[in-house]
Amino acid sequence: MNALHVLLPPRLESTPVVAVDFGVSNTDIVWRAGAVTRHESIPSEGQPDETRVRRALAAVDLDPQYVAWIAVTGGNRALVPSIIDGCTLHRVEEVQGIGRGGLAMAQRDAAVVVSAGSGTAVIAATRDRARHVTGTGVGGGTLLGLSRLLIGTVDPTEIDALSRAGTDTTHNLMLHEVLGEAIGSLPVDTTAVNFGRVARHAVSASREDTAAALVNMVGQVIAVIAINATRAEQMTDAVIVGHLADMPSVRHVFELVAQFYGASLLMPEHGGAATALGALLVVQDRLA
Repeated sequence: MNALHVLLPPRLESTPVVAVDFGVSNTDIVWRAGAVTRHESIPSEGQPDETRVRRALAAVDLDPQYVAWIAVTGGNRALVPSIIDGCTLHRVEEVQGIGRGGLAMAQRDAAVVVSAGSGTAVIAATRDRARHVTGTGVGGGTLLGLSRLLIGTVDPTEIDALSRAGTDTTHNLMLHEVLGEAIGSLPVDTTAVNFGRVARHAVSASREDTAAALVNMVGQVIAVIAINATRAEQMTDAVIVGHLADMPSVRHVFELVAQFYGASLLMPEHGGAATALGALLVVQDRLA
């Protein structure tokens, strides 16, 4: 269990309040009791229902009978009941949860919040509004799926370790090879064509090099979309949340792309908790 060190509006009551985010790969639970806010993540199993709600609460040693209320968000949240053991469940649109949670974690009043989970959603958020502006099917699910096909693992920890020990240039063509020079703000040693070398001829690549190329591709796609969306929305910051950003190798790619384009990409700690945290705050405001 992780303590979330986020500056939140005060809540004087000691009875716990809980939010559950039903993701494709992970179910995230955020709960507050007094001034303490904590987070836990468990693997997702099946469609959201009463059993999954109970399992989520049991994972953090809570019982619906002793909880003030439960916020639910994520895919198919409408499938959960409205009341469990006398405890009311409040449904929150995922877009609202992403926006509010990302802003709270980054301590911003307005930003583009990018939820990099199994796929990627891009939300323009202010304190009182959140709307979906774009996204991509490229995300953590893409990284795991291609890793299964190419390096025989879907373990994020292993993929991350392999990537940091490898080089993406075994597979990728660099700008100096394609153009012979830098272009715009991009240096000559950055990617010109993902997996372009493999398109030209067979390569002898280690698992480490393949992992590095996959992480590089997925991270670059998400970071560029985030930066372009932020500029299109005329905002200053992009906040990247979601479990994909928990991987150090992916965060490194995000940081490099931000550096190349002179952009602000913020990556709060425990970003996988953002949507659940946002749902909790939305309901807290709703009931105030």
